[in-house]
Amino acid sequence: MTLESLKPEIEANVPGCRLEIIPNPSPSAQHSLLIDAEHALAVATFLRDAPHLRFDYCSNVTGVDWPAPTLAPSKATETGEAVESTEAPATGHLEVVYHLYSMELKHGPVILRMRTQDRATRVHLPSLIAVWRSVDFQEREVFDLFGVIFDGHPDLRRLLMWEEFTDFPMRRDYVEPDDYEYEPTAHDKVLLKTTQHHGGTA
Repeated sequence: MTLESLKPEIEANVPGCRLEIIPNPSPSAQHSLLIDAEHALAVATFLRDAPHLRFDYCSNVTGVDWPAPTLAPSKATETGEAVESTEAPATGHLEVVYHLYSMELKHGPVILRMRTQDRATRVHLPSLIAVWRSVDFQEREVFDLFGVIFDGHPDLRRLLMWEEFTDFPMRRDYVEPDDYEYEPTAHDKVLLKTTQHHGGTA
């Protein structure tokens, strides 16, 4: 089974869904299928329930941060003079990746991807916990570390960071704090930064 054969089958069984095959040029060649959030639950349910597919197990859920480019590309005029592009720069997005296997039929993986609309306010995606119970803690981890909000998750709260924490440590633009307020036993570099932050010497 290939994604090239699976894609039209999903499209025939989930009308209106938007799918795109994302190639992976690495030696693993594990290509993935980008699915639209609106039809994600229907696609996931089809992959789980179709008798010849039976993707009944999601082994892992991971997050990826794709930030916006720092500068819009420049353009050259006919005289060769560079000018700033007037095109709006991309906003960047967050991505969630699901690895699916069939324990019953012993095949896989099929890799699904979903993307948020941006990295700021439109970071909602549907939770797939109603299809695969194993995504429970893993979606919470992606929420905790990347900031993706999984609509429909029954217990979406921080898993690794404390509830009062307001940042997302796995984003590419995350900046470590100077004082490490919640570090119980500061040592080495943490101790040095904490001491400097409070105006002392190590």
